[in-house]
Amino acid sequence: MRVEVYYNLHKHVFSVRHKGRVIAHTNVVAIENPEYVVRQSGRKRVLQEGRKNVHAFVRGDMLDHDNMHHDFITYNLSIVGDRVTYNPHKFKSFVYKDSEKPIHKSEWALLAKSDDSPPQIFSYK
Repeated sequence: MRVEVYYNLHKHVFSVRHKGRVIAHTNVVAIENPEYVVRQSGRKRVLQEGRKNVHAFVRGDMLDHDNMHHDFITYNLSIVGDRVTYNPHKFKSFVYKDSEKPIHKSEWALLAKSDDSPPQIFSYK
């Protein structure tokens, strides 16, 4: 299922959107063939108004939770991937956290949030 996933600042979980409608909230989601999307018009509004809005998300095919463990083993996704981040005040796109080089696509992505840590995005080639 093709989805868009973003971090929900009010609920402190990831929101999963399908065809423009939020269908789930979750702490963990795995995405196949992700695109890291930043809508520049929304980013511009954040910079001008100082108010956050949903303008950045990861779009791709969501892995079924029943098959997620199997897919992670099959594709060696249990290893830690490259960290990805986005900050509208610093970057125009999602970037690799270590190098700050832009990332637009990868083979897989894992978005995860535990109770005691900030949300994290891992990219897998």
